[in-house]
Amino acid sequence: MKISAAVVAQMLGVWQVGPGPAHQRLSDRLRLLVLDGRLVLDAALPSERDLALALRVSRTTVGTAYRSLADAQFIDTRARSRAVVRLPDDPAPHRQATSCSPTIDLSFAAPAAPGPILHRAFNTALEKLPRYFDRRGYERDGVIELRESVARWYAGRGLPTRPNQIMITNGAQHALALIARTLVRPGDRVVIDHPTYPHAIRAFTDARARLVPVALEPDGWNVEQLRVAGRSAALAYLIPDFHNPTGQCMPAHVRRRLDPGCPVVIDETMADLAIDLPRPVAFAADHPDAISIGSTSKNIWGGLRIGWIRAGSSILTRLSRMRPGTDLGTPILEQLAASILLDGLDTHLPGRIVRLREQRDGLYAALAQHFPEWNVSIPLGGLSFWVVLDEPISSRLAAIAPDYGLTLAAGPRFGIGGAFERHVRLPYSLPMDELASAVAQLAAARRAVVRGERGKHEPSTVA
Repeated sequence: MKISAAVVAQMLGVWQVGPGPAHQRLSDRLRLLVLDGRLVLDAALPSERDLALALRVSRTTVGTAYRSLADAQFIDTRARSRAVVRLPDDPAPHRQATSCSPTIDLSFAAPAAPGPILHRAFNTALEKLPRYFDRRGYERDGVIELRESVARWYAGRGLPTRPNQIMITNGAQHALALIARTLVRPGDRVVIDHPTYPHAIRAFTDARARLVPVALEPDGWNVEQLRVAGRSAALAYLIPDFHNPTGQCMPAHVRRRLDPGCPVVIDETMADLAIDLPRPVAFAADHPDAISIGSTSKNIWGGLRIGWIRAGSSILTRLSRMRPGTDLGTPILEQLAASILLDGLDTHLPGRIVRLREQRDGLYAALAQHFPEWNVSIPLGGLSFWVVLDEPISSRLAAIAPDYGLTLAAGPRFGIGGAFERHVRLPYSLPMDELASAVAQLAAARRAVVRGERGKHEPSTVA
């Protein structure tokens, strides 16, 4: 597979900014593209001459970057042929973490399980399970108990809903991938917030869509830009409720005015995590044709793997026809437990919100102490800060962080074209003692980057 110089240039994005010589910055960015899977193994890179022309740099800069990658075994080079992407057979040993404690994972914005509540729910679900033993177990659209619970969840958010408007999925990511495969054809334009959830980017690119990013500004969504972008789009994907990664919440007056001009998919995974304002009314209350997706991963527990789609009958029919190509339904026991947990959400969610507020405020104070030069806005809900760094070092910080006892989700994971090197997502879903340690270790990692040290760790999974 050959990759053109124009495509590589687009993947690189804004790579020129930062300390060190140009060939070093180029080599670092190309290596990160390999580790992140965007430059696939065995792909043939453009020639030095072609890439130099596309990047408007000297051929010497590209040649030196290629030689650096070859020395590190990230590409194979042969005379009279293109360089080919590979991975090192025997990666060099990494420095030991400066902390003796286990690695703190800041790549996942997800809370721990509410243990006793979860245990009781599964015990009750086990008692209900025998009523399904005389069936085949393939509930394509989900068990009625859970679809009724999800319908009540929407009704509690100001949106009357019938169970037959709901399809149960294996998490929100499964729901999004199913929607992309069903509603998006190769070459279709899909409008996205920018930044946005990384797995949404992957779902739409896997469907061979052409992504149309609309910047999410510091003061929120630009209604006019979304409308213009949506004119020629097949679909729009938005996260109005405590946006991941920024934590912003779309105001009611903006929701009412928003008209993207194309079908819209609304991700409501974070909708219950309102910290400093009431839980927002469901987006489809103002836009009845919206396709809504949600899950129990953020308001209950990621290990439950329960999601759903709320849509009109014609859309659900198309999704149901497409679904058997990848799965035949969601496990019954988990659905019964999720029904119990959703119906009891009001009893245990307030305590979680209190803890999130304490953790958010504690992490904010720690960041202000260690990184006064960083711009940290306090989100009104959700699970993370979208931090603006003082330098474009996000990918380098993420690559070296495991050497200092951390895993991070670098800013470019949440965008396209190499954007957001001045950003990093920092979740506050961990206990406060871990967050305090994480900030101290993050400070050590940043000092290492400033000294010119480089890490070679692969990008972590993001959730």
